[in-house]
Amino acid sequence: MSRPIRADISLAAFGRNYAAARRHAPQSRVLAVVKANAYGHGLARVAKALPQADGFATLEIDGAVRLRESGFVREIVLLEGFFEPAELTAIAASRLATAVHSEDQLRMLETLRLPAPVDCYLKINTGMNRLGFAPEAAREVLGRLQASGAARSITLMTHFATADGHEGVHEAMNRFETATHGIDLPKSLANSAAIFAHPRTHADTVRAGIALYGATPFADRSAEELGLAPAMTLRSRLISIQDLGPGDPVGYGATFHALHAMRVGVVACGYADGYPRHAPNGTPVLVDGVRTVTAGRVSMDMITVDLTAAPGARVGSEVVLWGEGLPIDEVAHSAGTVGYELMCALAPRVPVVEVA
Repeated sequence: MSRPIRADISLAAFGRNYAAARRHAPQSRVLAVVKANAYGHGLARVAKALPQADGFATLEIDGAVRLRESGFVREIVLLEGFFEPAELTAIAASRLATAVHSEDQLRMLETLRLPAPVDCYLKINTGMNRLGFAPEAAREVLGRLQASGAARSITLMTHFATADGHEGVHEAMNRFETATHGIDLPKSLANSAAIFAHPRTHADTVRAGIALYGATPFADRSAEELGLAPAMTLRSRLISIQDLGPGDPVGYGATFHALHAMRVGVVACGYADGYPRHAPNGTPVLVDGVRTVTAGRVSMDMITVDLTAAPGARVGSEVVLWGEGLPIDEVAHSAGTVGYELMCALAPRVPVVEVA
């Protein structure tokens, strides 16, 4: 018999969350961001669940080519573009769109002979300071890209550093609008946070990332408030129960000691399954639908939970680590990280079950 842990992936949640993004940006095309194996949910699975998507955005060229070969005919954008000439040739052959964010990429477009021109997303750095051309260089770079003959179409793009925070997008938008004033080209600006918080950014195409998977991009607005449903629910069961006396320790390092007589449940889930090892005592968990908390250090294959709030719990009781009934953002916050990391960290050994 296999371990009782599994990840349920709700296909319906993708449609609901995609529709929520579209409602907030009704005049824009909505690209579904499926990088990192669709944030751990499975690239092919998410593509199947979103036949209505205007397009997909990813980083990995192999995945993009597989999407194209599987029959998806709409736009597929490589958000980091290409890194060597062979990749650019493959992009052209598979009719992929590509970000252009560096001088090296621009030179390749200027010098290579491609089988066909490619759709380009010209990235302008408006304050993230990772990728993109400086705003003051945007017009010169655009002119070179247009003159290269390698671009079938050009979309102007940026990525916001603080769309999810109090700083907002005002300064970044001012930089972008100054750099592109009078240029009549399509624009793609908004990530999930900007879709829901900053209508000024919606433009022609928005990019729905974390919201597509039912988590919030905000520290002060829950996924439920945004109308989002969790796409991934990590479930397991209790495999043992221990009766503790006052002062008894639990787990490696004895980081938890019982203050009184209590029961502790042992859950078949650990950091080798993708649960965060650094989750502290008190991280929320559901046992038989009742909210309780972890007690003791997370180990490779097990975590231990306080059963005081769930006196009816027994070996075999269902445990929800995150997802339905327990937002992944709460677990991530307790562990000092973000929901993105927990999704992407789901281990290959965890069985995945598609649910309606």
